[in-house]
Amino acid sequence: MSTVTAVAPTEIAGRLRLTLYAGAEVLLTVPTLVALVVTIVGGVLSITWIGLLFLVWSVPMLHWLADRHRAMAAHTLGVPVPDDRVPVPPGTHLIGRVFVWARDPMTWRELGWAIVAATVGLAISLLTVVLFLAVVTGALWWFGVEPIMRARARIDCFFLTYGRAERLEQRVADLTESRADVVDHSAAELRRLERDLHDGAQARLVALSMSLGMADEAFDADPERARKLVSEARATSSAALGDLRGVVRGIHPPVLADRGLSGAVQALALDLPLPVEVEARLSGRPPAPVESALYFAIAECLANVGKHSGAEHAWVRLCHRDGVLRAIVGDDGRGGADPTAGTGMLGVMRRLAAFDGTLSVSSPVGGPTIVTLEVRCALSSPKTTPSSGPA
Repeated sequence: MSTVTAVAPTEIAGRLRLTLYAGAEVLLTVPTLVALVVTIVGGVLSITWIGLLFLVWSVPMLHWLADRHRAMAAHTLGVPVPDDRVPVPPGTHLIGRVFVWARDPMTWRELGWAIVAATVGLAISLLTVVLFLAVVTGALWWFGVEPIMRARARIDCFFLTYGRAERLEQRVADLTESRADVVDHSAAELRRLERDLHDGAQARLVALSMSLGMADEAFDADPERARKLVSEARATSSAALGDLRGVVRGIHPPVLADRGLSGAVQALALDLPLPVEVEARLSGRPPAPVESALYFAIAECLANVGKHSGAEHAWVRLCHRDGVLRAIVGDDGRGGADPTAGTGMLGVMRRLAAFDGTLSVSSPVGGPTIVTLEVRCALSSPKTTPSSGPA
């Protein structure tokens, strides 16, 4: 007596889904070829405006098609398939976008993928569809659809995402670049501190020494003049102390040590000439270097809001989720901010790069401007600060 093995509905659904992917890949072959040809023609004619217009249409189309195949490959293999593209900064003009695409290795990978997808990839996907539609090949479709489509997905992944070795090489290059930026930034900070000390506290201390020396000489002959010189020396010492405190605040603000990042950002918000809403959801404190870097980054963003945005209201959101410390600084100003136009935001990028952090800016003309700062770190358990008083 024969035994009939039941087929689970999930197995049928899985094979039908892979077949639908194959059908979609066959249908997308024509637009893929069109995008490929227009991109090649646009690249040849890129010295003219017509070539640039071709590229502005065809490259995003190629990106869209590649992303659809990334999604299908990810579902087929059960692994993420990221695009790994170099982002185009918001507000980049036409020629700038073309330059970013041309320098991005993933653009060339997608061009190579389009050639393979329209030939070998098409044959593989078409084989799956034919096996499904032909009545006599039902058994071949049932047992062959999964390995065939997994092979197609691996081909797509080979072109549309970086391999482990390439990722490691890119990681080394990024770390080398960020280390160089941090070294340059540290050297600049040391020069700034030296200049502040030389022009501020040191000059005042020299004046203090001279005043005390003259007071000592005049003490017997002219007590009144000596008293006046001592009074001036006292005022000079107070000014020198203020300069030193200013230098110390530039290194690590006392409010940050006392109140943590949330309290320090609230103190910054109070100093701005416009209302700033601060919302902090932190269950602990980040490592001190990360806390300091993020504090100065937020301070620079808020300073830009006060100087350039023309905003009536601003906000800061602090949160820690999935191991990432995130700060969002926004305003309702005129927008159009360019993070590469000045040295302030470049300094922020260098500070965050030291901790593998990122900065992104969204600032369309007319606003709002939203700056997102992210640093991957863990939070320590919250501590009672001196300013919090007894429990």
